[in-house]
Amino acid sequence: MAQSSIWWVLAGAVIALELLTGTFYLLMLSLGLVGAAIAAHLGASITTQLVVAALVGGGFVLGWRRHKQNKPSAPPASANRDVNLDVGETVQVDAWNPDGTGSVKYRGAHWDVALASGANPAPGLHQIVEVVGSRLVLRKL
Repeated sequence: MAQSSIWWVLAGAVIALELLTGTFYLLMLSLGLVGAAIAAHLGASITTQLVVAALVGGGFVLGWRRHKQNKPSAPPASANRDVNLDVGETVQVDAWNPDGTGSVKYRGAHWDVALASGANPAPGLHQIVEVVGSRLVLRKL
């Protein structure tokens, strides 16, 4: 079997392993194996093929890691509009209890509400910033 065929089989095996585990980094490593297969097609020595596999695969892993670190992290699911469509909606609060809680009618049901940290308990229009269980966390608009 040709050296390039071995590299292609290894790349396919790593991709299959990635599909089973869901580890995105394995895809980056498989790109290194593809680089080694291309180097083998070009007639490079086994040492060069190993160096290409390590540099390309490791380079993609480091590049992806740096990309993920520079990207801001997503808010928790309870405050993420992509997960919970109630986040960002508005409700009318008529009165607040002394402890900073209250009750509002929202989507045809009565909900317990609480103030977000640092918010003033004033009646009026409020925006939902988080949903914790069956309680809406609000801030004044």
